[in-house]
Amino acid sequence: MIAQTARPVQCCEIAHTEAVEDYLRTIFKLSGRGLPVTTSAVAEQLGVSPPTVSAMLKRLEASELIDRSGGRAIALTAHGDRHAAGVTRRHRLVETFLVQVVGFGWDEVHAEADVLEHAISERLEERIDDLLGHPTHDPHGDPIPPRTGEHVESWAAALGSAAEGSRFRVQRVADDDSNALRYLADRGIKPGTVLEVVRREPFGGPIWVMVEARSHALGPTLADLVHGETA
Repeated sequence: MIAQTARPVQCCEIAHTEAVEDYLRTIFKLSGRGLPVTTSAVAEQLGVSPPTVSAMLKRLEASELIDRSGGRAIALTAHGDRHAAGVTRRHRLVETFLVQVVGFGWDEVHAEADVLEHAISERLEERIDDLLGHPTHDPHGDPIPPRTGEHVESWAAALGSAAEGSRFRVQRVADDDSNALRYLADRGIKPGTVLEVVRREPFGGPIWVMVEARSHALGPTLADLVHGETA
């Protein structure tokens, strides 16, 4: 039986509104992918203006959730990372629930989870986790942070960097673009897929891959969404 526990008592000077949680998860996401975490990068991800981001970052810094002592780069503090991992856990559990239980496609769940991640209680979060059998990864291959303990948010190499003639096992697919997810799924490219890199066209051309005896050409943008390791 799951204990009926509430969310942690407010531990920050800033209220954890939907906007605050969105900013924390976005910073967590960018840093996990090894991308520069700057005001402009956060603004692009959230679809807001840089001045709006700057104002929120000042609030997060004042509450010791982020650190900007390294110049333009933004980093989560240990406290901020804990909160960001919690939001990310709810987001990825919801995505998994929507695919496995509700029947959504993996290309449909990101926007839905963006809304629901702010609404579910800790009790419901744990019920969902139990119902799903404590999944470790969401439908896109993103690792689901545990309730407690260490979590590593890292990305393997992109398919775009795989050598010609190699076999490549897909581990994660970036979920920012639902059209791209649908396109890749139609070609059988999802976490767990093992494909063969047939050839690479020069001068920024597509990479040709073989999936279950079918050949597909993926442009650089698509190939860089797919991450994994040589099999």
